[in-house]
Amino acid sequence: MRQSYDDLHRRSLADPEGFWGEAASAIDWFKPWDRVLSPEGEFPRRWFVGAETNTCHNAVDRHVLAGRGDAVAVYYDSPITGAKARLTYSDLMDQTARFAGVLKGLGVTKGDRVVIYMPMIPETIIAMLACARIGAVHSVVFGGFAANELAVRIDDSRAKVVVAASCGIEPGRVVAYKPLLDSAIATAKNKPAHTVILQRRQAKAAMTPGRDIDWTEAMATATPQPCVPVKATDPLYILYTSGTTGEPKGVVRDNGGHLVALAWSMPNIYGMAPGETFWAASDVGWVVGHSYIVYAPLIHGCATVLFEGKPVGTPDAGVFWRIVEEYDVKALFTAPTAFRAIRRDDPEGRLFRQYNLSSLRALYLAGERSDPDTLGWAESQLGVPVIDHWWQTETGWSIAANYPGIELLPIKPGSPAKAAPGWDIRALDDDGKEVAPGGIGALVAKLPLPPSAFPTLWNAHERYQAAYFKRFPGYYETADAGYIDADGYIYVMARTDDIINVAGHRLSTGAMEEVLASHADVAECAVVGVQDPLKGQAPIGFLVLSSGVNRPHAEIAAECVRLIRDRIGPVAAFKTAIVVDRLPKTRSGKVLRGAMQKIADSQTFKMPATIDDPAILAEIEAALQLAGYARPS
Repeated sequence: MRQSYDDLHRRSLADPEGFWGEAASAIDWFKPWDRVLSPEGEFPRRWFVGAETNTCHNAVDRHVLAGRGDAVAVYYDSPITGAKARLTYSDLMDQTARFAGVLKGLGVTKGDRVVIYMPMIPETIIAMLACARIGAVHSVVFGGFAANELAVRIDDSRAKVVVAASCGIEPGRVVAYKPLLDSAIATAKNKPAHTVILQRRQAKAAMTPGRDIDWTEAMATATPQPCVPVKATDPLYILYTSGTTGEPKGVVRDNGGHLVALAWSMPNIYGMAPGETFWAASDVGWVVGHSYIVYAPLIHGCATVLFEGKPVGTPDAGVFWRIVEEYDVKALFTAPTAFRAIRRDDPEGRLFRQYNLSSLRALYLAGERSDPDTLGWAESQLGVPVIDHWWQTETGWSIAANYPGIELLPIKPGSPAKAAPGWDIRALDDDGKEVAPGGIGALVAKLPLPPSAFPTLWNAHERYQAAYFKRFPGYYETADAGYIDADGYIYVMARTDDIINVAGHRLSTGAMEEVLASHADVAECAVVGVQDPLKGQAPIGFLVLSSGVNRPHAEIAAECVRLIRDRIGPVAAFKTAIVVDRLPKTRSGKVLRGAMQKIADSQTFKMPATIDDPAILAEIEAALQLAGYARPS
């Protein structure tokens, strides 16, 4: 008899060692574990203690050894350059083994760190897997990051080698990476011994003799390397994420727990079978790219799509549907912001109907709140389940999700459904007490954390303890706020910093954004709380309109104010909605609400390193000044 989700989740909490020990049978181990989970009293508790494995072996070699070497592992599609390629598992094993030989020839050994500064090209995946193959720790930095930010990451990781491309390609422009890398190395205190440079034809890089190695030349003479055993608790990668202080945090991911959690997620959360095509429309510079462009699909024996393009403008808002049709994509995973951009450019959904999307079984959204209106629009256009799920860089996979591989839970718009196995989620008030169902609180996870969750921050274990575990002892503080309903469905309403206090009432900006997004003319929106001398804080809404809307902006703004009043009530004190051309976002699509709030309050702030286009903040400042906020600097 098939097990229900509720029974499965209960067992994962009551018997974590039994549950995850069984799940670990999906992975090849060179040496079995002494314990599935380290003893109570240790902090943090570690998974598969004493075991040895290798992530590259599980993602590549074992499929070749099982006779699936001719199966497609990677589809590369670059609408910006017109390039396309497909790599089989045999191709991937050959090139990964060769690049592992390049790294070994440069003195990289188990435990050494390698920074990867690359765009969305197959060589990026090859470099990541090559590090895993020889036990080196990779740290991928989003291609095109500013030189000073790259230098910080080189220094913190003490990288022995940096692997980079000569350039990245953005719509309408070429971004030269090598000058940024040269500047970063000049600034860094820790000087990497070598760089390996992939020369792209769109921009050739000047090479520094003795330090810079040409990728193609090095690969031609490299000696292929086998996969080396590493401990399950050894680090696989460091992924830097911006902290609340503006200083980057190096999230560490281990090998064993990561392998097991991702292997479990592919059939159960995403409903995927080996040989099918999975597409995470993200970037390898972010955690989604690590987990669901590179590792999880390959671990499960799927084909993964590596897409060097944008949801709109390369060439139009139908490019996603061209990819789905061309590569027979079964599941698409992207951020809600991508669908808002598609909806803005194609509000009637005409481009959907130009393609055969019959292969697609489900759309998965994550990365920020999926407002019900966007979710509903996507579902009406695609005719398949649109499944929200919630996770973080720190976790590496879902905290809450739906489970079509077990049972498809009823979809409640605005909720990522229920907690994933091993996640015991609670909503707590400021005193650490559980709030009643439906009450907003800080969303936390009772310890121990399940496999794949980060065991530390690189070179910052005290910061790890203080930032995530100090406020609510015995729990991991997600820094997200929301509520859990009577059925156990989780609603992530905002970051805890985005819960505003209006005249003593704790209000969710996410709930207000839901209302604004329901307006027919609004494609995207954001709400922030600004200082108010009477009420403490007051909300301001920012509206991006759908393409083709030519009604007076003041009229639309007034309608949005009335919507908030009608659906949330006068308690929200929502009086100001501002129409803007675009919202400031990170390169992964998250809206920079904190920066907008500081501009409105005339406060100084550090320019976020991950911002997609700094010029947008000047546009937001000008709009706020017209509305009577943000004193001229």
